Amino acid sequence: MHTNNNMMPPLIKPSECDVLVIGGGPAGSTAATLLAERGYKVTLLEKAHHPRFHIGESLLPANLPLLEKLGVADAVRAIGMEKWGARFVSPVHAHEQTIEFADAWDKSMPMSYQVRRSEFDEILIRNAAQKNANVIEGCQVKEVVFLSDSKGALVQARHDDGRLESWNTRFVLDASGRDTFLGNRLKIKNSSKKHNSTAIYAHFTGAKRDAGKQEGDITIFWFAHGWFWFIPLTDGLTSIGAVTWPYYLKTRAQKPLDEFFEETIALCPQLAQRLEDARMQTAAEATGNFSYACERTHGDNYLLLGDAFAFIDPVFSSGVMLAMQNAFDGADTVDTCLRHPDQAAAALKKFDQRLRHGPKIFSWFIYRVTNPTMRDMFMNPANPFRVKEALLSVLAGDVYGTTPTRRSIVIFKIIYYLGSLFTLKRTFLAWKMRRRNIRPVDGAVATVR
Repeated sequence: MHTNNNMMPPLIKPSECDVLVIGGGPAGSTAATLLAERGYKVTLLEKAHHPRFHIGESLLPANLPLLEKLGVADAVRAIGMEKWGARFVSPVHAHEQTIEFADAWDKSMPMSYQVRRSEFDEILIRNAAQKNANVIEGCQVKEVVFLSDSKGALVQARHDDGRLESWNTRFVLDASGRDTFLGNRLKIKNSSKKHNSTAIYAHFTGAKRDAGKQEGDITIFWFAHGWFWFIPLTDGLTSIGAVTWPYYLKTRAQKPLDEFFEETIALCPQLAQRLEDARMQTAAEATGNFSYACERTHGDNYLLLGDAFAFIDPVFSSGVMLAMQNAFDGADTVDTCLRHPDQAAAALKKFDQRLRHGPKIFSWFIYRVTNPTMRDMFMNPANPFRVKEALLSVLAGDVYGTTPTRRSIVIFKIIYYLGSLFTLKRTFLAWKMRRRNIRPVDGAVATVR
């Protein structure tokens, strides 16, 4: 299989490695670390230079065991704001609802962290280098040619100074994030027809926070055009973002984005009150948050990890956890494929199942989180048959382990469907509105400032 019908031009003799990783975010750095620890010759190519800004600062409790296994738990603890739960604020409910991860089914993961991704991602990529992965920053992959008979791949990349370099590798891991390098070149990336959104975000100083233990909790605010995140960080900054339906960003027209973002915040009085003495510290940015998934998760000598395979709405902060868990699963899979080729087919099948599992679990809730029935259940959680504990387990990221939540999640879904049936008119109107809201809108995709 080739990503390009034309072979790349001849260069100096290619370097050799066992595994080449495209991208130095959480997925790529984690996979590179794990494989280097197992003795493989690993090259990681990252187009940017760390530290670099990235959105997605909220980690889940399920991240913590992964950080321990990587040996970076103490370093992350030093930069993290403790996060013990989440708060939900609805425009149609008089109260606010707080959930605590300690109330989940598994009591061993009661908290997590909010982190500046520039610091968090740098910890992970430096850890990969310390574990003997060959980490090269400022080097962007341009071509990947898969060789015949599953003999690996030839990868070409360009350094910041214009130099071209190439590698012969036995295996390629695409952890390129939303660049979806292989997904785009193999033409296997498909936009989701069930979800469609955009995001505007910035960092603020002076935001009002909760006192004590709940200071670091994330808050989700629903409003007419989508939802906001409120993520406190350790240095006094607060990350604020609005995830909206595509039509809403289109209404900005030629208005400066900072001004448009402030007007958007004003549409949510509960959030505006917490920001009344705050100042925008960074320029607002906007991007198309369009959900997508690739048709395949792997080939004979490549795997897709994290956002390189699929991206879903970030309402439950699942992105980093999914990416890192994919990397753990991916490292096991590559190890099997390279050491025991006779077991490769079974290993790749298992990888495919696990990679699809996480986004599938979260997506069911994401596609319904703005539905009035679902919002009622979040704002008034009950625990028959331990459904609240099971839901909190999902929100904590506990979707890959042995926690026996499956029966309770099925019951939760039955309660949701029955509730929707009993308020059929409201359900139909909400469904009709959502269909209208998720329609694509030209011009609302590109990242803008």
